[in-house]
Amino acid sequence: MPEKQGKDKKGSGSKDSGKEEAGKGGTSNRGSSTGSGYKADKSDNEGSDEFRCPSCLPEKRPLPNVSNIVAVSSAKGGVGKSTIAVNLALAAARQGITTGILDTDIYGPSIPTLLNLEGLEPELDSSNRLVPLTAYGLKAMSMGFLVPQDSPIAWRGLMVQKAMNQLMFEVSWPKLDLLILDMPPGTGDVQLTITQSLQLAGAIIVSTPQDLALRDAVRGIDLFRKVNVPILGMVQNMSTFTCTNCGHNHDIFGLDGARKKCQELGIALLGDVPLHPQICHDADAGKPTVVASPGGPQAQAFTTIATELAAKLRVNGQ
Repeated sequence: MPEKQGKDKKGSGSKDSGKEEAGKGGTSNRGSSTGSGYKADKSDNEGSDEFRCPSCLPEKRPLPNVSNIVAVSSAKGGVGKSTIAVNLALAAARQGITTGILDTDIYGPSIPTLLNLEGLEPELDSSNRLVPLTAYGLKAMSMGFLVPQDSPIAWRGLMVQKAMNQLMFEVSWPKLDLLILDMPPGTGDVQLTITQSLQLAGAIIVSTPQDLALRDAVRGIDLFRKVNVPILGMVQNMSTFTCTNCGHNHDIFGLDGARKKCQELGIALLGDVPLHPQICHDADAGKPTVVASPGGPQAQAFTTIATELAAKLRVNGQ
């Protein structure tokens, strides 16, 4: 069992404003703001105030006690981004780098499951800030700690914004060398809020070798570049499956798609994570591969990525 810090949840109530909003207005019957006759124009994003007018943007802020904030993003769901993020954070922590992870996926938080912290709720410090939970030596915060486990988070933009601000600026992080942000999929409002509110050291893009996933990964890269966040590199996930019976390699999602895309875009390939059932099993069990099998080849893949990241950030383990 991991080292855990926190308290058991009691009922569906909450101390934070985000959860109060969920009970009051999270399932509004108002119609959608999307117009049925609208056609997206190529210049929509480029000409919007979000990118054109610097004075319209929020001021990017550092987080107290946190030296480096790195976003792990995919711009597409289902490519294993959260599994990569948590194993990367744990691999960094095992190299002596004081590390935390912030789950910024409001609608589908995964960190409580991945770290076997489901059912626990963070306490508040003397300044009424959330105290991160701890598992396997890793500090963690997630919206999944603040709402009942199986409750849908049916919130509109304003409530999501308030919850996101709480997760970003009302958490009492200890002194950290590195904070990993597990970003939600997509390139929408939450991603813009994060990238325009926090001083990010850079972003890591996760993709499978499949062309369909890489198309969305490129969109994510373009978003980070528009908001002046450095791209630290890409991680190719689910790259090759090796049959446990015959030892033959199968490139189920294609061969070296992310590697080729990195060469095309002029960014670094930080690492290659194989498609292996043990990684999935460990994630579901709440004991990520870096902890469950630290000496195995799968864990070594995450360790390599953490080493590459530490070198780029010039962070040394203790």
